[in-house]
Amino acid sequence: MNKIRLALAFSFLVSVLSFAQNNAVGAGETLIFSASYNMSGILTELAQVKMETSEVNTSKATLLRLKCTAATYSKWDNFFKIRDLYESYVSPKTLSPYLYKREIDEGGYYKFMQYKYSHKTNTVKSLKKKKKKGGGFNEENTTVSISSTTRDLVSTLYKLRTLDLASLSTGATKSFKVLFDNKENIVNFKYLGTETINTSLGQKTCYKLAISINNSDVLKGTNDNLLWLTADATKIPVYAKFKIAVGNGELKIKSATGLKN
Repeated sequence: MNKIRLALAFSFLVSVLSFAQNNAVGAGETLIFSASYNMSGILTELAQVKMETSEVNTSKATLLRLKCTAATYSKWDNFFKIRDLYESYVSPKTLSPYLYKREIDEGGYYKFMQYKYSHKTNTVKSLKKKKKKGGGFNEENTTVSISSTTRDLVSTLYKLRTLDLASLSTGATKSFKVLFDNKENIVNFKYLGTETINTSLGQKTCYKLAISINNSDVLKGTNDNLLWLTADATKIPVYAKFKIAVGNGELKIKSATGLKN
């Protein structure tokens, strides 16, 4: 398997994810998942994905840190080592982002992105660093204009959990503007109803959502990119499936601690 396949797969895995008040997510939550990818027709568990929340005090405010990491298990490191970090610093009440960082370290490829949000001017100061082949980094500073509702990947996934999904009719769609690599994308979550599935946390009734991206061929198939959130006040993700041009995979929850509800 070439490196591009795993890079695309894990970028989506960690990625796969209104102004409603946040009653679902609090500090001290830890969700741990196993990440699997289809290798030569066999779904193989390759990595661990961890999602953590914590309180951060600054000179001006108290923020909620949303931290997501992905790391291959040690037995796979010699084949294709992954150590990825995605984190967003948000308002605890609305989950609006103020700072976002993304650090990709996959099989010798390294990339760093940072967004500093200005909600008054609807702009983002973006910093991008990429490792040069001969050593050192290429650095790019950009100011990006965004809409008032634009978010990053991490804060979008957590924001989804604050929505009143129980009130939706089957087939209804919620859309988010997501800034990725300095470009706004429209990510859609289509509500497919409820489904009861078996998980490591026991049998759970879940809201089932299909994910799509406007004007993009990254995600393949119809209703093949799916996310299951528990049908309760916390709405934690417990299972996800994805299908892209170079393969398919899944995320399964292993443990959940420190839940707000």
